[in-house]
Amino acid sequence: MYKYFLVFLLMTPFFMGCSNHVKIKALKPAEIDRATSTKNIAVVAFNNDRVGLSSKIESNLAGFRLDNKAFFTIVSRSDLSQVINEQKLQNSGLVDTKDIVEVGELIGAQAIISGNVGRPSLSDSHFYEKRMRCADKKCKDIYYVNVGCTKRVVSLSAELKMVDVSLGDIIYADNLSRSSTFYHCRDDSRTLPSKESAAQSLAASIANSFTYKLTPHYRYFDVEFLEDPDLDYTDSQEDLLEHALEYMEHKRYDKAAELLENLVDATKQQSYVAFYNLGVVKEAQGDYAKAKIYYEKAESLTLEPVEAVSIAYNRINAAIDEHNLTKMQINR
Repeated sequence: MYKYFLVFLLMTPFFMGCSNHVKIKALKPAEIDRATSTKNIAVVAFNNDRVGLSSKIESNLAGFRLDNKAFFTIVSRSDLSQVINEQKLQNSGLVDTKDIVEVGELIGAQAIISGNVGRPSLSDSHFYEKRMRCADKKCKDIYYVNVGCTKRVVSLSAELKMVDVSLGDIIYADNLSRSSTFYHCRDDSRTLPSKESAAQSLAASIANSFTYKLTPHYRYFDVEFLEDPDLDYTDSQEDLLEHALEYMEHKRYDKAAELLENLVDATKQQSYVAFYNLGVVKEAQGDYAKAKIYYEKAESLTLEPVEAVSIAYNRINAAIDEHNLTKMQINR
């Protein structure tokens, strides 16, 4: 019985900590803002690309969807290769910006992504780990043995460049590196990956990171709602708050908003808890303008700083700026 009671005590804070939050989804703008102005893109074969990094980046960009709509238009590899061959250019990398611009103009691309991939590296180091063994079947006596182990580190780096065809300058350039560490001991079932297979995973990670910088994306975060009345609520007002919070937990924001608006009126617009929670609902619905109004009203009603209200008051302005920039990036 004590064991189950202990488990309950350990789990209680977890449930309490998660019960007064809602998860909100918000659009965040692309890190490289200028990249969103060049949505017709070609990805050339990279220099020394033994891991298919250029293909992985091309696939990511071609498959990227925002609200079920393609964000980029990708020039086909066959059209790109034909132009490169006709211009008698090196069919890999297109390192020279002048060549990139020339090819881009011929194929109608607004931007071209090129790169150079480093050779994957592998480093093994060896060490011992101590293991306990039984000297007999009942394990009354034990002894220790040293087991040989290997630590393997595989690394990969790539120089990536995105060039604006019309202006002939670089939109973005960086050297991205990734490494992974693996362990294997003689007495376990794990196996060490080959350099080639590990490098493929690292290339996928680099491709994902590069794509992430060029694209808007959704982020998810938890926002606290307030459960305790800040005024002497009547029984009916407490019921409005309780039911509104239940609807919020179930993501029924329309119904939660209706109840909270009733609570605002019932408390004669003097409850910052009602205004704040209504702001949370509007933020969850993506109505940042109304959320800001409600957060500001909640802030004006607090007699002393309330952490959740202060955080929301500061957060909503940044959210509005990010939302406006993201919409601009999408509509370019």
